[in-house]
Amino acid sequence: MSVSIKGPASYFPTIEAKYGRPIAEWKALIGTQSGKKHMEIVAWLKAEYAMGHGHANALVAATLRETSA
Repeated sequence: MSVSIKGPASYFPTIEAKYGRPIAEWKALIGTQSGKKHMEIVAWLKAEYAMGHGHANALVAATLRETSA
């Protein structure tokens, strides 16, 4: 029986394939944006890396959730 991945992590395989970087690398890049709000980081990913809104939002949400835990 396979486990269905839900939430932001469900985007991770597609993000890695489409943008050519592992998720850990994206999370490290997001970590350099400390002090910025969620949507500011999403806008940065979209502008700097031409990332789609859904993918950027999923990465930022997962990363910020991990760092606040």
